[in-house]
Amino acid sequence: MYTFLIIIFVLVAILQILLILMQSSKGGGLAGSFGAGGMGTVFGSRGTATFLSKFTAILAGSFMVLALILGFMKSGTSGSRSLIEKERQERTTSPAAVGVPIVPGSQNAPATLPPAEPEKQNQP
Repeated sequence: MYTFLIIIFVLVAILQILLILMQSSKGGGLAGSFGAGGMGTVFGSRGTATFLSKFTAILAGSFMVLALILGFMKSGTSGSRSLIEKERQERTTSPAAVGVPIVPGSQNAPATLPPAEPEKQNQP
């Protein structure tokens, strides 16, 4: 579900960029190079600007809603914690043996294990 929403989010962003570039500004903008001048005959001279601005507003609203939904979905996972919070959690759960000298025969000395036996190699 999360990946599907990310794909929709990216498509909305790309479509919004294209629509903003197609809108004509006072200087003409990029609308002439994309052929938006021909759209005036379909929607009328003012209808094109109204249609593009309304559709841009709809895409902007959906972009914000998708961003909020994705943010809330990601905040619920454990992977969203910051590195500082993760380090703090590890330090509180792990034993704090830093700075304590190890003296042989004392309680804080690690247990000694018998030497490992060499592995027997099977030779035919």
